[in-house]
Parts: sequence; C-alpha cells; structure tokens
Amino acid sequence: MIELTAADGHKFPAYRADPPDTPKGAVVVLQEVLGADPQIRKIADGFAAKGYVAIAPALIERGVVAVEPCNDELPIAEGSGFAEKVGTDGPLADIQAAIDAVKDVGKVAIVGYSGGGYLAYLSGNRVTGLACAIGYYGAGIVDAYQEKRKIPTLIHFGDNDPRTLPEDVIQFRAKRPDVSVYTYPAGHGFDCEEGNSYDKLAASKALDRTLFWISQYVEGQAPIALKNAGAYAQAKTEKKKKKTSDDQGPPMD
Repeated sequence: MIELTAADGHKFPAYRADPPDTPKGAVVVLQEVLGADPQIRKIADGFAAKGYVAIAPALIERGVVAVEPCNDELPIAEGSGFAEKVGTDGPLADIQAAIDAVKDVGKVAIVGYSGGGYLAYLSGNRVTGLACAIGYYGAGIVDAYQEKRKIPTLIHFGDNDPRTLPEDVIQFRAKRPDVSVYTYPAGHGFDCEEGNSYDKLAASKALDRTLFWISQYVEGQAPIALKNAGAYAQAKTEKKKKKTSDDQGPPMD
C-alpha cells in the first residue's frame, strides 16, 4: 500500500501493482463502494500481469464504513447511500490524485465496479489525464446521460441487475450513442468472484472487451475498424473512409 494526497489535503491509502517489465500504461481501479479489498487487489494484480501499472485508491476512506467484500446485499445497501454520505467531489479528487500518481508511465485508463463503475463514468468528464473509462454495472449511470462523453467510454451491465433495468439500458443507449454498452445474461456483481452473482462466462467476455479497449486507447494502437466498434473507433479511421451504414453501436449480447 502507498499513501496519496488529494488536492484538498485528504490523505488516503492506495494499492499499487507494477508489471514485471516496462509498463504499457496505467489503470486506475475503483472498488464496489468498499476499500482496496482482496477482490480489488486481485483485479489490480491482473492488470499488472497484462503489463499495466494498476492503482486502486481506497475511496472508502472518505467516511463510509467498510463492509465485507462481494456480499450481494451489503454493497447494494451501502451503495444506495454512498453519494449522500460522501458525495462525489471528494472521491473524484482522490481519483485525480491516483491518476497523477501513475501518469508518468504512460496513458491512463480507469475501470470501476458497482459504485466505482458510476464514479469511473463520472470521471470521464470530471477529471483530467484519462485515455478511456470502463464501468461495470454502476447504478446511476443510466441516469447520467445528459453530457456528451469527452473520452471513449465502455459500460458493462447485467440483464438481471435489479438496480439497472434492461429498459433503462435501452433508453440510455438511445440517448448516449457515443458510449459503447454491452449487456450479459447475469446479475449485479457478475464480475465479483466472491459473490453469489458471479458469472464466469459474463466476467470473461467483459474482461476480454475491457482489455481490448485499454490496449486500443492506452497503448495507442492504430484503431481497428470493427463492425459495431462504436463512435470513437470510427472517428479515428482515415477521414476518406465513410462511416458504414450498419454501425449502430455495440450489440446487446
């Protein structure tokens, strides 16, 4: 663990994992309204194994009482009052400090889960120094559709998530075509191995898409023109190439 200091003077711990070789870039990992618990540290270690410096700031230090990780009921109960107890200004300041702590290694992505997924989505338009944002099943994302995204944004939802209904996801897609959204036949917390809602197949698919997204925008590879790749990938293709008529955004699968 290391200690970081936000712009407002708040000091908080963060878990940092470094790759064995020269970093390709960095990933900020945001927790499920918990601290830098074992599940989040494991995720950070996974990104480090892929070649990225990973840092997981303990946003919970802003004042929310810790609960056991990946308990399906507790994160939902705690998450419902997270914004009321802590607000978003403080956590966003902490996220900025985490970005600043690793930006020297290259471009930076942000990945968040549940409450952290919502904060990752907000971060895309509220903090500086990010190359892309990825959010997993963040309650509240579908209600934050007003602003055009400033950076490439990828979101994963579960079809059986009681906190984000499928019809709300459909409406979000229509209102924010600049966001790449994928859905899975799974519930809230489908990526959390310690939880009752863990879905190995959904988690594997989401991780593959997340890693591809990070490699494209953090490593700076030339964009690949995939069908349904989203507005950002299309925007980076050569200007002389016209946008295909069947680019309707990511499929609902």
